[in-house]
Amino acid sequence: MMESPRGKLLIAACSSGNALASSVLKSYKESFPLGGDAEEPLFLPGIDFRFSDAETCVRLNSDVSGCDVFLFQGLYDPESGGSVDQNLMALFAAIRAFREWGARHVTAILPYFAYARQDRPSRSRREPTTARLVADLMIESGIDRIITVHPHVPIHALFGRIPVHSIETTDLFTKEFSALEGREDVVAIAPDGGALKFVSRFSRALRIKTAVALKERASDGSVSSELVGDLKGKTIAVVLDDMISSGETMYVVVRKLAGMSIRQIMIGVTHNLCMESARAHLMDLHSKHNLRKVVVTDSITQSGAFQSLPFLRVMPLADMLGKVINQVHCEYPIDAIRDEAEVTDKKTGVARSLQTPPSSNLK
Repeated sequence: MMESPRGKLLIAACSSGNALASSVLKSYKESFPLGGDAEEPLFLPGIDFRFSDAETCVRLNSDVSGCDVFLFQGLYDPESGGSVDQNLMALFAAIRAFREWGARHVTAILPYFAYARQDRPSRSRREPTTARLVADLMIESGIDRIITVHPHVPIHALFGRIPVHSIETTDLFTKEFSALEGREDVVAIAPDGGALKFVSRFSRALRIKTAVALKERASDGSVSSELVGDLKGKTIAVVLDDMISSGETMYVVVRKLAGMSIRQIMIGVTHNLCMESARAHLMDLHSKHNLRKVVVTDSITQSGAFQSLPFLRVMPLADMLGKVINQVHCEYPIDAIRDEAEVTDKKTGVARSLQTPPSSNLK
């Protein structure tokens, strides 16, 4: 077995990152089996806790000196009851703990990057660029790399010299909806202009048409939209976006599609925030407006209320993130994985790991 110059691999998790970290570790071991006397990756789950006065603390139960740490945290966790700010504080403390106790590298794996929507100041309301503040605090804590999934806006500029790897989910959704490939009666819908690039990549991969909903938000907060694109002869629509929060935008778009004689409507989003308003909207769309299926990822732990929806499917990110961890840990090129669930060696064009010979192909 080759030895990584980055140090011994350690996968760790704050409490809200436990579930995903465990599934990624399982996938990693299956994809990159150890040989000979090789040591398994260290695993430190649930390293944060709160004192009786609600202060956050982190405790490391193993020596982490010289380790290459991949730290999972769910910044938004509807199941734990903890706030985004509490989860961020746990992340800051965990990063600092690993640094103070000798970790060689600390990479934060944040599938859903909270505060990304606060990426610019609001002049009319004198609001700050809170996303930059969050990035500054991560850097000050001692992070040296970020891995995230399909952020709402590009976040690379927030971190300056710190590498940021934003993994897109186009390939996951392309595989999920592969049965629709090349069909003339199918259209992919961007619910607003911000989703158009993502939806266009999906459409090209499946060789289907694209349309976009031009969204307007009135002063009272209500949303209206106008569909632009050729929907003639279309009976199936796939609406894709990076996230569902309140669900209002999706509600308006799906109802408009149903009113245009679209008989089957499916939704795909990377991040579902599990808000009750979104659940109510989706249930109404399913019962009255031709919504057949909703597909999300486990970037956010889905609440029990959402998991009980019979038309909801949760796609795991474990294989994708496990392969990305391997690529970073092995110091392989990573610029080719933005749209891919597969990790590849730039020179050979095939997947590699520390335990996999360069000529092997990772399936």
